Amino acid sequence: MPKIINPILKGFNPDPSICRVGDNFYIANSTFEWYPGVTIHHSLDLVNWTLVARPLNRSTQLNMAGNPSSGGVWAPCLSYSEGLFYLIYTDVKSWAGAAPDYENGFKDTHNYLVTSKKIDGEWSDPIYMNSSGFDPSLFHDDDGRKWFVNMIWDYRPGRNSFAGVALQEYSPQENKLTGPVRNIFKGSDIGLTEAPHLYKRNGYYYLLTAEGGTVWEHASTLARSRNIEGPYELHPRNPLLTSVKNRTLVKEGLKGNTNTLREGLFPGPQKAGHASMVEWKENEWILAHLSGRPLKGTLFSPLGRETSLQKIIWKNDGWPYLEKDFPQSEVFFSDKEGLSTPRTYKKNKIEWREDFDKRNWDMELQTLRVFTEDDYDLTIKKSWLRLYGAESPSSLFRQTLLARRVTSFEWRAETCIAFSPDDFQAMAGLIIRYDESTQAYLRIAGEENGRTLGIISFDHNEIDLPLGEQEIRIPDGPIFLAVEMKEGKILFYWSIEGDQWNKIGPSYEAYKFSDEYARPLGFTGMFVGIGCHDVSGRRAPADFDYLTYKEV
Repeated sequence: MPKIINPILKGFNPDPSICRVGDNFYIANSTFEWYPGVTIHHSLDLVNWTLVARPLNRSTQLNMAGNPSSGGVWAPCLSYSEGLFYLIYTDVKSWAGAAPDYENGFKDTHNYLVTSKKIDGEWSDPIYMNSSGFDPSLFHDDDGRKWFVNMIWDYRPGRNSFAGVALQEYSPQENKLTGPVRNIFKGSDIGLTEAPHLYKRNGYYYLLTAEGGTVWEHASTLARSRNIEGPYELHPRNPLLTSVKNRTLVKEGLKGNTNTLREGLFPGPQKAGHASMVEWKENEWILAHLSGRPLKGTLFSPLGRETSLQKIIWKNDGWPYLEKDFPQSEVFFSDKEGLSTPRTYKKNKIEWREDFDKRNWDMELQTLRVFTEDDYDLTIKKSWLRLYGAESPSSLFRQTLLARRVTSFEWRAETCIAFSPDDFQAMAGLIIRYDESTQAYLRIAGEENGRTLGIISFDHNEIDLPLGEQEIRIPDGPIFLAVEMKEGKILFYWSIEGDQWNKIGPSYEAYKFSDEYARPLGFTGMFVGIGCHDVSGRRAPADFDYLTYKEV
């Protein structure tokens, strides 16, 4: 009997789209401004998941230079039909109009389709679909027709941002949307309707949407109709999924009374919503949804929005219901005939290391927005990675940065760097970041009489050099750098030989590296990595021997 311990995909893995092909299960997740775009994990038993693909890995598929923080790839939808995988995604070029209440302003959201015969193969160049909203999906009907749905964004003040769910047919022969656009669903009274997905079972079309906004009041709403164009009736126990047991208490709590907010929430995974579903057995299905884990004693989730699974049961009234009344931290699925791998459980703690000794670095690592080949070189020095400094840590265009997700509240990362900058305009080192506005950078910089080690930090875009004139002068040669998070604090360390470690600078509050702390609202999560920046334009090089990440 498979035992699911949520979240199954820890750290920044939001907006899950689950797809089944035979006995293979796949989940695609949003990546926002991180490149390559979209993560796809694979499992045979729902318990063990392996990262197998980052399909949007060419500039012809995705170029996010200039995209804002928390822009880029939103809510991919993965599906399969007649030997071909289909991946729908949004590239968000602008969402600067989003107010803290998430109701007003323009968004530039371009929707595309790519395909591949193999999940880990080469994916096609994109086919443009539309730009009328975001969170699109593709539904393959049993009569062979294909239907594209997305929410319609309404920029007009007072309209609550949502103008309905658009339905339009997709022609694979013409590689374009065709026929009339129909508005098939206006949402429920929860509001902020997003992420429409269509399913068909026993003659009914089921429309699963996200509602409530992607924070504490998040939810998944289900409606159904005998006709794909509607009208759709709501689930008799709406919403299908939410972490909220009392919306009034949550609303009061968001105004400042955090105890009231907590009283309005169920235990277990928080922020539950933005879901997709797939069959496990005939009357037992899997619901994949995003969730969040607040830092102990706070209402901040620095690990970002993660992926969890729930069991849903189809009842005699033709509706699916969550097995329990609220999302669970542990879920048991029935045994399934033909399960092709033993259900062994992964270690609870990750120990990860990249030694830069292969042609390509580990798939866990990503760059920001674009990949410029000239900025990264694995051939200059054996088993070292050379980074050439590009634009500043505030740039939305071209940063030389390589980072991975943080997946635990207790962890340590470490690297060894060889770097000889000419002056203070060149810097390289170890970075912990949420986005351009919130990050901390243990970096080596040049000075007139050598080089120094210090920290540059960004708190809502306010730059601080906490050591000031007291930055540490370091000798020539490689230097070891480390960062760790424990008890809600982030601390930096350095060493000459890599054995005796010295703390440097102040501690930083981990809660600030979160969606809740971002302005006006963020959608990513905490990353740790290595970077090199040179605002002089001289492209100073920095060499890195390895990068480790260990949960402690």
